[in-house]
Amino acid sequence: MDWVVLGWVVLGYPVEAHPLLLLDQEALRKIITTLAVKNEEIQSFIYSLKQMLLNVEANSTKVQEDLEAEFQSLTSVLEELKEGMLMKIKQDRASRTYELQNQLAACTRALESSEELLETANQTLQAADREDFPQAAKQIKDGVTMAPAFRLSLKAKVSDNMSHLMVDFAQERRILQALKFLPVPSAPVIDLAESLVADNCVTLVWRMPKEDRKIDHYVLEYRRTNFEGPPRLKEDQPWMVVEGIRHTEHTLTGLKFDMKYMNFRVKACNKAVAGEFSEPVTLETPAFMFRLDGSTSHQNLRVEGLSVEWDAMGGKIQDVKTREKEGKGRTASPVNSPARLMSIHIWGPGRALYTFLVELVRDTPIDGGEQYWEVRFEPDSKAFGLGVAYRSLGRFEQLGKTAASWCVHINNWLQVSFTAKHANKVKALDSPVPDCLGVHCDFHQGLLSFYNARTRQLLHTFKARFTQPLLPAFTVWCGSFQVTTGLQVPSSVRCLQKTGSTTSSSNTSLT
Repeated sequence: MDWVVLGWVVLGYPVEAHPLLLLDQEALRKIITTLAVKNEEIQSFIYSLKQMLLNVEANSTKVQEDLEAEFQSLTSVLEELKEGMLMKIKQDRASRTYELQNQLAACTRALESSEELLETANQTLQAADREDFPQAAKQIKDGVTMAPAFRLSLKAKVSDNMSHLMVDFAQERRILQALKFLPVPSAPVIDLAESLVADNCVTLVWRMPKEDRKIDHYVLEYRRTNFEGPPRLKEDQPWMVVEGIRHTEHTLTGLKFDMKYMNFRVKACNKAVAGEFSEPVTLETPAFMFRLDGSTSHQNLRVEGLSVEWDAMGGKIQDVKTREKEGKGRTASPVNSPARLMSIHIWGPGRALYTFLVELVRDTPIDGGEQYWEVRFEPDSKAFGLGVAYRSLGRFEQLGKTAASWCVHINNWLQVSFTAKHANKVKALDSPVPDCLGVHCDFHQGLLSFYNARTRQLLHTFKARFTQPLLPAFTVWCGSFQVTTGLQVPSSVRCLQKTGSTTSSSNTSLT
């Protein structure tokens, strides 16, 4: 009979645990851990259900109290209306009774006067004295002429119709019978086919499953993410809220496209309560982001984060590899502008051109798709070039003088020159130098285009067959400019690119 005791000594000899037993114990521990986590989730869910039950009871009680208060208010309004109507009826009755009584008294007095006059006339006719008759007849005639019966209007001031007051509550009854609870609005449905992401804006369109005219407004929430597919429950980025939307579509502007995707969800609200959020959707927001690569720049250029400055003491005294390692793990710092802004200030006493490449965030070069960025330079900058290059471009090589780089060059010394350069070939550009240049790179089509970023005028296009990944590159000599990334390709640039691809242009001679 074999004895196996874990952690004990049998007959003076230590006995080690069998590997299978250790494996079974590890599996059992995992099962227990999973079960414990599941138990905690169930307990949390039970607590949530109990809390929800309490909330339902509390809300139902509150709704019942509100309903009784509302109906009590309606009863008070009806009572006030009743009192007002009764007072009106009493006032009309008193006024009309007064008018009729006055008319009746006047008619009674006129009738009594007429009867007295008739009695006097009959007596005069029966009198035998003919001498007094003319005088009596004249008095009777004058009395008849002045009789009040001839001055009375024999039309009642109050008619029978005016004595009838009718109350009609048919409309009010229909309104009261139509009283209903405001239902909780249904969750909207986001229409991905109608939604649009373009020009650094997102237009989101949604619809209600069924018509609901009691919707007061909508609430839109969005957040940035790097994950494709259904939105995750837990995300580092918070939801941003847009309230008070009156229509079933909304356009977001001033966004910062520093991540690949955006999550969206919408809920409808009436005057009482908000409904559930719609099923969240994820839209791709393609934008080009890069950071400066300090390892490719001149030793007197200090590259820190999103800025480059001249450093006469030597900007690379500290270990470049350490800074690169730190830079790879560092995420983009938030800025107020809708895109990422980099500043390059090189106003040193040196007399050489400084060339450096720009490396993408997470070291991803341009090896496909379309990218767009803009460069704005100061008017008093002396000379600089901007374009793209292969990673093999040397730090002391100028852009455009090798087959590994393409650029436009601006010289602002004695005479202003604006040229396109590649493989040491130069072409003068017959166009004023804009203060802001847009760069559009279509890797698969082999197109590199430069635009006036203000007017979207096409300045020059290189046609080439790119055989290696590209990196944005700059050559600077006593200059200062800013690079804006995180921009989507403008719609106008896409239209110009499609038009230019179907026709030949004199701006595409350098290939």
